[in-house]
Amino acid sequence: MSLLADLLAAEGITDETDVEWLHVLVGDWQLIADLSFADLVLWVPASDPTEGFRVVAHCRPTTGTTVYPHDQIGTLAGDEDRVYLRRAADETGVVIVPEATGDLSGAEVVPVVRDGRVLGLITRHTEESRRSGSSRLERYYRSCASMLLSMIAEGAFPDLTAPSGARRGEPRVGDGLIVLNREGRVRYASPNGVSVLHRLGHEDEIEGRYLAEVVSDLIEQMRPVDESLPLVLTGRAPWRAEVESGRVAVTLRAIPLVRAGNRTGALILARDVSEIRRRERELLSRDAMIREMHHRVKNNLQTVSALLRLQTRRMESPEAKDALEEAMRRVSIISVVHDVLSQGVESEVDFDEIVDKGLRLTPELSSPQVQVRLRRTASFGPVSSADATSLALALTELVTNAIEHGFPLTPEQEASGEVLHGCVWVTPEREGDRMHVTVADDGVGLGDEQGPGNGLGTQIVRTLITSDLGGSIQWRPREGGGTEAVIDVPLRVDKT
Repeated sequence: MSLLADLLAAEGITDETDVEWLHVLVGDWQLIADLSFADLVLWVPASDPTEGFRVVAHCRPTTGTTVYPHDQIGTLAGDEDRVYLRRAADETGVVIVPEATGDLSGAEVVPVVRDGRVLGLITRHTEESRRSGSSRLERYYRSCASMLLSMIAEGAFPDLTAPSGARRGEPRVGDGLIVLNREGRVRYASPNGVSVLHRLGHEDEIEGRYLAEVVSDLIEQMRPVDESLPLVLTGRAPWRAEVESGRVAVTLRAIPLVRAGNRTGALILARDVSEIRRRERELLSRDAMIREMHHRVKNNLQTVSALLRLQTRRMESPEAKDALEEAMRRVSIISVVHDVLSQGVESEVDFDEIVDKGLRLTPELSSPQVQVRLRRTASFGPVSSADATSLALALTELVTNAIEHGFPLTPEQEASGEVLHGCVWVTPEREGDRMHVTVADDGVGLGDEQGPGNGLGTQIVRTLITSDLGGSIQWRPREGGGTEAVIDVPLRVDKT
């Protein structure tokens, strides 16, 4: 639950639609603060009537200095301020607080209305020097902010039907502002707004012209554009669109201006996002290249495995066949890792999927008279892609050794056709930044003085665990019979 929702619930505002309305308003009021060169403060009635009103949100402008260096959240209104807050709530209209009156001196109080009900109040606090700013840009900025505040008082802003989840590069006030009249003609364009259109290729004056015509002339030879673009360029709907001309990409956001239910014009925010989109394309290209690389490595390893299989069929020496089959299995498990990596570009992979695929490769190594069940008893979770290959190969070697050496057949058993049954368990445990894995079997065990041996498989496991992963491994008898191989390795973060 967010901080705003907590504060609203503490004051008794729990209706889901009311809370959503205030959330959307607070999510978009940076626009009004920047247009106003002012701080915005959101008040709601306190749960205790004797406390009056309490601040639940505070927004500072990015276009000017703040009036409040410290957040006002949690502040209660003083006795003088309550009078004007209550008046704005009762009259459902904007109230201007006289100078030298309490903490709200010179502020404007705007009721936040939804379906005819006042949910709270916004106060706009402007530096005294900003209230009389005479530049054309400042006059239009403050005028647009006042229109949006009037819409809040009428219950026409925010618009819950407007699309959410904008892409990176959402336009802001300082990026470029274009003000349209009711017909869609440009009444005013900020210097940055003019520059954005110039970068698209427009060279003439823009004020007095239809914005839709200006942009259409720039993109008519291009590929099909977003269907919402005409509505955005005429300011008829609170939507977003993006246009491209050559290597220049501009994102647009339309905010219709409404008074007494009638559309009077619109604000268009424009931003040049060419560099952002270029970087996004580079990242997409890089991600695709990484996935393709892993896919090709997987295919090459599968080709190597197939060649080893063909060579195995031509071998007559049982020892040579066994050696090639072990090599083929090791190549296959590395191929599995690259197969999983080719499906995404995350720095971590779902290691359970890798282990499960690797375990399916091992039962074929045992004799038909030995039926071993393989079980993963817990989840490994995500593992760094830098460690995935070494850890998967080590675990597969341990499971293979458990099957091959834990369930030997005596000559008498081979002759009689007796079937041995067994089980191998792979149990992972995560403790902070370490991975603890136990590979256990219920086979014949190590014997009184028998160690794990010094075969190639054991040497590979020791090298992978101690050198590649920086961990440790030990073998010990399993309680109830069999052997346990216990691995302890640190979990590393993939910084690639």
